[in-house]
Amino acid sequence: MADLEAAVRKLRTAQAAVPRAEERAARLVAEARVKVDRARADLAEAIRAADRDGVRQVDIVAATGYSRERVRQIIRDGET
Repeated sequence: MADLEAAVRKLRTAQAAVPRAEERAARLVAEARVKVDRARADLAEAIRAADRDGVRQVDIVAATGYSRERVRQIIRDGET
């Protein structure tokens, strides 16, 4: 009977840990998304700066992996 009670306690302890782990994971994901948003904004500004400096669009596309249209959109967004 002691083994059964120990197994039940072990299961309940493990189950109780799930919500805390989910909260930690949600915080980690949220923090990572903030970093991605900041990096994306920094890249957009760097693209605009490169455009102002006369870097060819084809070179910006090659460096970023973005499509020509996406590069144009980013540059246009900075003009408004």
